[in-house]
Order: sequence, then C-alpha cells, then structure tokens
Amino acid sequence: MRRRWLIAASMKLPVAMVGLGLAGCGLSERPYLERRDWPLTVPPPAREGASVRGRTLLLRGTQAGPGLEARGLQSLQPDGSVRTDYYESWSVPPAQGAEATLRQWLEASGRFSAVLAPGSRMSADWVMETTLTALVADPTHNVARASLSMVVLDQRTGTPRVLAQRVFSAEAPLTAGAEVPARVAAMRTALGSVFEQILQSLGNLP
Repeated sequence: MRRRWLIAASMKLPVAMVGLGLAGCGLSERPYLERRDWPLTVPPPAREGASVRGRTLLLRGTQAGPGLEARGLQSLQPDGSVRTDYYESWSVPPAQGAEATLRQWLEASGRFSAVLAPGSRMSADWVMETTLTALVADPTHNVARASLSMVVLDQRTGTPRVLAQRVFSAEAPLTAGAEVPARVAAMRTALGSVFEQILQSLGNLP
C-alpha cells in the first residue's frame, strides 16, 4: 500500500516542483542560441568597364567540394577534423555564394564582352567550370583558408579544348581567439585573394 501511495503522490507533483527538478538538472539554465546568417560577399575591385571586343565567357554553376554542401561555417580543429557550425551559417550554400561573387568579379574585370549564365542563348567563346574545395577558419594556426579549382575550355574551334586547369588557394590572417565576425571577414578576404589569382591567370591565356 505504501508503494502505491508514493507512486500516486509523485504523479501529482506541483508544476513548480517539476521546474525545480529541471533547474537542478541544468535544463532550464541553458542559454538560447539564435542562428545567424552571414552573407558571402566579397566586393570586386573598381569596375574597368566592359570590353566591346572581348571574348564571351560562360560561367557554369560552382560545385561544392566534400563537406561544403552545408551552409554552416567551418573551422579546423586541432586534431585535423573539420567542425561545421549549426548556429553560424552562410546565408546561402557557400558554393552558390562563391559563384555569384566570382561572376561579379569577372563582369567588373572588363576582360569580357559578356559573362554568361547557364541557359543563355548567346554563344560562348570560353567556358569556366569551378569547384569550391575549401572555405574554413583555422584558429590553431591563426589563418582562414579558401581554395577553388578552375577549368577553362575554349569553344571557338568547335571542339572544346582545355586552356587552363588549376587550383587556386589563399590564406588570410586570423587573430588568436577571434570571434565569429572576425572569422567570417578572414574567410571572405581569403576568397577574394583567390578571385584575384583567377583574374590574373585569365589575363595570361591566349
């Protein structure tokens, strides 16, 4: 009988006492973490103007390297593993953001009469294919890294031929113990350096 009385009494505990039990477990003391979205924008250099006689370039959609399909910001851990944050994310998938920004840089460079998107009815002299392979903060070594592979095809002869195939990588300094905004800024800077390398390489192509 005593056992039945104890069970019945436990089922009628006041709400306040239940709250005290949760507080004792620490559940009610956990802070609320708001998710934040960060734009992946890197302003291009000052516009030089479109080239009337320049080539047309078709920029295909940038592919995402392994692990870069998610929007969460990535950071390299001391053991070499990559941590993808849930509460701190890019506003769009990083490959999509890199493609949109690269398109702006190509248009602002003045090297092409037009930078085309997939589905365009205009014919393209060159076709560029890219893959974002790294966009990560490395707090252990106080740097942020970005890496992007690029293939450029020449279609003017009818049969596409490879003009260039390279991987571009860059680093940007990161202050020890930097908070999320500083890490975001460093990753953007590293990606901008990659775009600068791409434009320089295009200028050396025939």
